[in-house]
Amino acid sequence: MNRREFLQCAAILITGVSASQLGFTLSAEQTVYLAAAPDYNTTPVNFFTPVQRETVTAMCEAIIPRTDTPGAIDAGVPRFLELMVADWLNDEERGIFISGLQDIADRIPQEYGKPFSQLGPQEQLQILEALEDAASDSSWYDLGNIQQVYMSDAPFICQMKELTIWGFFTSEVGGSQVLRYDPMPMYFDGDIPLSPDDSSWSNSF
Repeated sequence: MNRREFLQCAAILITGVSASQLGFTLSAEQTVYLAAAPDYNTTPVNFFTPVQRETVTAMCEAIIPRTDTPGAIDAGVPRFLELMVADWLNDEERGIFISGLQDIADRIPQEYGKPFSQLGPQEQLQILEALEDAASDSSWYDLGNIQQVYMSDAPFICQMKELTIWGFFTSEVGGSQVLRYDPMPMYFDGDIPLSPDDSSWSNSF
């Protein structure tokens, strides 16, 4: 099973949706793997420390905040992200993520007098933007983000954004309440005009 197929299995196990809802067909190897996998919807998650969990939760919500539409917390993204880091990232990726997360948990209280989770939205945004500026020379911004090339050495902030967005838009909340959703599309039309204010169509749920 290659990396792409492995991540497809992750999306099914963690979000609880089917392969057809996510827009792909399972291989025989994927089918066998999923049959033996645990139920991630009921599996307890206890990988992060309490401070790391609070930080991740606040960062997810800063990336996709609740407005007139649901935010990352509403969609269950923090739990999704913790499961991904615990069970689906490889050792190199997990090391980068935990190192970056712990840096935020340790450094921000010293610089701001309180943890990231207790800062206001503007301060949180400034910190995220500073992380992006510091990582801006990474080839992820050309290869991973634009060309969709998978990169194991993506900086922490890139991993954080990628997992948050993936978790949100593969969730029932993101797929049905933020993306445009038609439960009975009836037929495929690949030439539907969109205005700048239109949401993308969801292929889930």
